Amino acid sequence: MDDVDADRGGGLGDAAGAVRALEHVVDPVVAVADGTITYANAAARDAFEIGDADRDAATALGARWNRLATAIDETTVGTARRIDLSGDDGGARIHRGTDGATITFDRGSAGSDSDDELDGSSAGTSDRLVKDRALEEAPVGITISDPDLDDNPLVYVNDAYEEMTGYEYDEVVGRNCRFLQGEESDEDAIAEMAAAIDEDRPVTVEIKNYRKDGTEFWNEVTIAPVRDEDDRVTHYVGFQNNITARKEAELALERRTEELEYILDRVEGLIQDVTDVVAGSTDRSELEAEVCERIAAEDAYSGAWIGERNPATDTINVRSSVGASPDRDRLGTDTEHPAVETLATGEPAVDTADGTTVAAFPLSYNDIEYGVLTIRTERTRAVDDRETVILSALARAVASGVNARETSRVLTTDAVVAVELEVTDRALAPVALSADAECQLEYRRSVHNTGDETASLFTATGASADELTAAAADLPDVDCRVVVERDEEVLIELRGADDLVGWLSERGVRTQAIDSEAGRARLTLEIPRSANVRAVVEAVEDRYTGTDIVSFQQREREGETREEFAAGLEEALTDRQFGALQRAYLGGYFEWPRPTTGEELAQSMGVSRPTFHEHLRTAEAKLCRAFFGDA
Repeated sequence: MDDVDADRGGGLGDAAGAVRALEHVVDPVVAVADGTITYANAAARDAFEIGDADRDAATALGARWNRLATAIDETTVGTARRIDLSGDDGGARIHRGTDGATITFDRGSAGSDSDDELDGSSAGTSDRLVKDRALEEAPVGITISDPDLDDNPLVYVNDAYEEMTGYEYDEVVGRNCRFLQGEESDEDAIAEMAAAIDEDRPVTVEIKNYRKDGTEFWNEVTIAPVRDEDDRVTHYVGFQNNITARKEAELALERRTEELEYILDRVEGLIQDVTDVVAGSTDRSELEAEVCERIAAEDAYSGAWIGERNPATDTINVRSSVGASPDRDRLGTDTEHPAVETLATGEPAVDTADGTTVAAFPLSYNDIEYGVLTIRTERTRAVDDRETVILSALARAVASGVNARETSRVLTTDAVVAVELEVTDRALAPVALSADAECQLEYRRSVHNTGDETASLFTATGASADELTAAAADLPDVDCRVVVERDEEVLIELRGADDLVGWLSERGVRTQAIDSEAGRARLTLEIPRSANVRAVVEAVEDRYTGTDIVSFQQREREGETREEFAAGLEEALTDRQFGALQRAYLGGYFEWPRPTTGEELAQSMGVSRPTFHEHLRTAEAKLCRAFFGDA
């Protein structure tokens, strides 16, 4: 310390001068390391009656030490915290360093009302060396300035201050502490410190400062006046604490809160509006155009477009666009673009370049691809994970709406693709049953039973009713019910977890035929030409292993087909009416002699005989009206 005094000599520019300044601080200040008091200023020695031998913190500070020790352990190294002490002890501020902590008590918190100051000159040489060492080795930056000199310059800084700021002692002493301030230093904090100095009162602020190399750090600055025996301010002592980690965490939390509020205020309203568009649009093109218009109208986004993969040209064709689209109406699938990446991976993709962010989201519903929704924004805030999740939900709502429009078109469209597939996967019930019962199965139609269960009716040849039910009993998740048995065929109802027909219907696909024999099923599907046929076929291939494509055939319908007439009639019938009519016809109820009775058919539907006949008569009347043109 003597060497330091020589190098830094002059006034209070040495450590001894700094100690003398701290001796005049009216608040008790102690430095503690490993439960030992390494330094106590005059106010602390007087308040706590600390002598040369009283270095044990628990002995010197009494019951308050337990609270202080716990608080020190809970304080992160390099940060500070304020705590309230119990009873009449007031509070204290703890500055935690690597090797210890500095504690500044509120005046009077030690339980003493004495304002008398002790004469620092009475301390022995050994005590002075301890105090000097404590000041130099304090875990926080300490500065002392002299207001009697021009511009209140610094006259002392300790090692921690030099390490924190990057400035050496000789580069600091003689300058006002404002040299640490810079472009982003808070003017309010600067004004608060200036006002406190003008009013000779202590102050604590948090301010962004700049090191010698120009890097930023957050500084918690505590400045307090030092008074002499005449109550005149002779110096100012400052404590500097680097709180960058805590401050950055606080600012990050504030940013996340602002982002969340933005999402709730903006994006949530956008989802509601898009949902209304999905519900109110009459066809797919209208839906896509209105969705793009609504997104582009949002202040946060500069445009949106919807594209669809074209397998024939290996491009993404733009179907609708408002305010943003690729340079061309087609985007090659080998182009580096978020929309291309999204269609390749099925996941959202975001790219930011030259201040513009492009985010793409898959339009997918029930594993069927309907294209990609691409949104552009030129705001400075990035599209983060939370916004991506919400916009992905918006894209799913759009895909659901497209699916509903495509599904409704399957019954009326004139442009369809007939696809034949061959399936050998035993997960498909007709495949397993035809193999195990050694029979042929022909799909007739799917119907709704009570409880909204969906079942498929098949006519079986080559096996008896008992053989069919016995084979089905060994199949997991398959329920086979015999509706009627004739001489050469059996009408059965298949239900189970794997409802292929219903699954296809949800994807806008009509099942025309399922013919199964010897463990092989031939599926004939009718898909609207406007739908993504490839995606539908891939979904079936993913669902059933061993699926082979037999043929594709595009065709135009002419006039009303038998299927369209049946579909129109089916739409006019309730599920119960349709089920009664179908079971009566397929069960031979209209033949003579009847192979089955109304009672048996009613039981197969889970209704009473009078209820069955009421549904059947109503269905017959609607059939006649449709046939004779009265409906």
